[in-house]
Amino acid sequence: MSTKSKMKKLTWTQQEYQELAKQREPARPVFVNCMRAFLVGGLICIVGQFIKEGFMRWFDFDQKTAGDPTVAVLIFISVLLTGFGVYDKLAQWAGAGSAVPVTGFANSVCSAALEHRSEGYVLGVGGNMFKLAGSVIVFGTVAAFVVGMVHWMLGIGGQ
Repeated sequence: MSTKSKMKKLTWTQQEYQELAKQREPARPVFVNCMRAFLVGGLICIVGQFIKEGFMRWFDFDQKTAGDPTVAVLIFISVLLTGFGVYDKLAQWAGAGSAVPVTGFANSVCSAALEHRSEGYVLGVGGNMFKLAGSVIVFGTVAAFVVGMVHWMLGIGGQ
């Protein structure tokens, strides 16, 4: 489908404006954006690995049990940095590299809570902080249930 056939519903002036805007639009630095996302996402993972190693070394956690407190610390750091306005600046620079890990999810919940705090704790913060993250939580819960049922029906992963 050509761009001309997509633009049939626009008036002549709108089509002309669209073409002018397309000519003036700056080129996106895709490679640079990918490198920033890779570097920041990787840095978040490295920090997470250091935290996990710390739990295993200083608190005698094993490989399996160190994961949960590591995620909790990463969430806490993300929420703290969001509260100080640092995470949002990092996210603008890094793009998807800061949005993909669990820290990006914590940032989205915290940002919504901060944005609506003037409306009160119950109706503002409580009512709005899960608007963005709610669909992720629901999908994750439903997906976990379906996978669990499939495992149970197939007898995979027994005691």
